[in-house]
Amino acid sequence: MQKKLSDIIGDPITFLEDLFSKLDDIDLDVEDYELDHICYRVDSIEQYKSKKEDLMPLGELLVESMVNGRLISTFKLHEPIVFRQRRIFLIELPGPKNGHSYKNGLEHAEFVTISPLQKIVERYPQYSFEIFGIHKNINADITLKLGEYCIRFHNQSLEDVIKLEKKMYRK
Repeated sequence: MQKKLSDIIGDPITFLEDLFSKLDDIDLDVEDYELDHICYRVDSIEQYKSKKEDLMPLGELLVESMVNGRLISTFKLHEPIVFRQRRIFLIELPGPKNGHSYKNGLEHAEFVTISPLQKIVERYPQYSFEIFGIHKNINADITLKLGEYCIRFHNQSLEDVIKLEKKMYRK
C-alpha cells in the first residue's frame, strides 16, 4: 500500500499552521507572496535515501543535484498540499550537510516575491534577515529564522530555477 504524504513527512498543514502563527506573532505579512515550496530536513544519508524513495510514488523527481557538498532532491507532487487557498506542489529534500546537525522534519517554507529582496529587508528592519544569499546570480535569497523553523524569500520559483539550471548545463 502506498504511503500518504503525512506518513512520510508529517502533517504539512500542522507545520504550515505553526509557521503562519509565528508569522502572525511578529506581524510579518506574506499574503502577497507565492508559497513556492516546503522543505523536509533529514539527519542522515540513510534517512535521505529512505524519504526520497518514499516520495517517488507521490510526485515527479524534478532534480537531484549536488549543492554545497550534499544531495538535494526536489519533487513536484501529483496532488498539491492545499493550505489557505494556496496550492503547494514542491517539496525540497536536502541531504545532511557535513558538520551540521539537523533533526528529521519539516523545517522551512520558501516564498516568491516580485519585490526586490532588499526592499523586504528594508520594510522589516526589526527582523534579523540573513542576507548572505541576496547577491547570488541564480536564486538569490534572504532568510528569517523563526525558532525551529525559518522562511526564505526568492524572486524565482524553485521549479523555474531548476528549468534554468537544466538548460544551462545542457549546453
